[in-house]
Amino acid sequence: MENLDPASLVAPLRRAGCVFAEEEARVLAGHAASGPELEAMLERRTGGEPLEHIVGWCAFFGLRPVVAPGVFVPRRRTEFLAEGTVRALAGRTGANLVELCCGTGAVAMAAMARAAPGCLASVHAVDILPAAVASARRNLPDAVVLEGDLWQALPHGLRGRVDVAVANAPYVPTARLPTLPQEARS
Repeated sequence: MENLDPASLVAPLRRAGCVFAEEEARVLAGHAASGPELEAMLERRTGGEPLEHIVGWCAFFGLRPVVAPGVFVPRRRTEFLAEGTVRALAGRTGANLVELCCGTGAVAMAAMARAAPGCLASVHAVDILPAAVASARRNLPDAVVLEGDLWQALPHGLRGRVDVAVANAPYVPTARLPTLPQEARS
């Protein structure tokens, strides 16, 4: 691959089943620093690796949360949950927000970005997976990110003081994961 022209990537991406081939081609070409790097990225993508893991971020709610292998990539449909969280916080002052099963922390990140000044007193995010906690800590530097099982990980002083709680919990049974496309498993 001689250049970083996104048009040259569209056909191989389409053959690999990428629905948004043109958009993905632009992202890959914009992220690669050289032709060989772009070729390696294209090979990873056509091999089924999620685009977001290749570039290290995803587009979500007008933001770019950092993503990493082993952590679920926030999907566009999850933006409805983020929008609902923002609506639930509207008009509040000094609210305590908790995101359980936070993964990358994208929903809390969106809420923090859109909340009015003074709306949030604290943001806590919890996940049981160490890789998810690491990603959330990168995306939520002004929040408390904890590793643990749901409510058990939260400080006792927060009990009875949570104003808005949100979760995008895993909803595919573990036994069914192998039946999903590679991209949906990541």
